[in-house]
Amino acid sequence: MYGTLYLIPNTLGTSKLEQGNPLNLIIPDSVQAMSSQLRHFIAENAKTTRAYLKTLNQFHPLGCSIQELKIMELNVNTPSNALQALLSPLLEGQDVGLISEAGVPAVADPGANLVRLAHQHQIRIRPLVGPSSLLLALMGSGLNGQSFAFHGYLPTDAVARSKRIKELEDRSRKEKQTQLLIETPYRNAAMLDALITSCQPHTLICVATDLTLESESILTKSASEWKKHLQQNGQPDFHKKPTVFLFLG
Repeated sequence: MYGTLYLIPNTLGTSKLEQGNPLNLIIPDSVQAMSSQLRHFIAENAKTTRAYLKTLNQFHPLGCSIQELKIMELNVNTPSNALQALLSPLLEGQDVGLISEAGVPAVADPGANLVRLAHQHQIRIRPLVGPSSLLLALMGSGLNGQSFAFHGYLPTDAVARSKRIKELEDRSRKEKQTQLLIETPYRNAAMLDALITSCQPHTLICVATDLTLESESILTKSASEWKKHLQQNGQPDFHKKPTVFLFLG
């Protein structure tokens, strides 16, 4: 019998709470308990995953020592022909946890191809409850949650990026569909500037930063209101902070 592939959520950042289990505000206790009993993991970065499991171990003792855990890496540089080897423990009957670097696996995160391959082998998949920055941002934006689309990263070239924003805005207006984007955190200011410059004045734009953290901020304004806001207050406090951008034409 094959093992089960558990899709394990991670926090969206480090909490600074001084006492108690900081994971309890973000990750359900049952998910923590289940995760702690696994011995095999697939992660973007083995080092940071060990750090997360070390924190987990303080409140839900692991089934073995940190040193005994088997952590294989899967990231954007992993070739497709290496995925089969990652399934080996599952095919041998061992349960494996696919753990995200932040948020949930396989959503704006490496792992979807591995999950698809696991389906092809008829391996059982169990997605576990945890935080998704995209859904949290959509929930808090006030924009249309009945129809939405996530587009990942836009072109870094200014002209190409502006053209893409206008295409998505046109689609948003016609279909009443919220558009979601992310950006490399040090380019957040450039993305916001591109949005307010490229979009029509009444298009609603939401900037959601550091979701679930003490520094969380969610602001929704029209493009014209954002221009006034930036003139009066400067850029939001989002430099080098994980941010989701949403807009609705």
